[in-house]
Amino acid sequence: MMRFKRSQRIQELLLEEISALIQQGIKDPRIGFATLTKVEVTDNLKHARVFVSILGTEEEKQQTLEGLKSARGFIRGALGKKLYLRYIPELEFRRDDNAEHVERITKILNELHPG
Repeated sequence: MMRFKRSQRIQELLLEEISALIQQGIKDPRIGFATLTKVEVTDNLKHARVFVSILGTEEEKQQTLEGLKSARGFIRGALGKKLYLRYIPELEFRRDDNAEHVERITKILNELHPG
């Protein structure tokens, strides 16, 4: 039970910290409007799957994912300085396309600001 709690806590921490970094710290022009939806950490805490829902066209989504992938080292470094974990997990960014609310938001934004 303790184990489960710990990984749960780390998932929440990572979600919070990586979200903040994406909003403030990463200056990659490829990264568009990305929202972290969840983080799954393996039992040994060595790997973290980070699910991201991304607004925009297919190309923009691809670009954002590429940007996040290339920022992995930076993100891990920043997490290492901030979180007192013995080991910062390897990060793997994945698109969360089943976040259908994203589609709704995209539609609303497009109606507000017709290209």
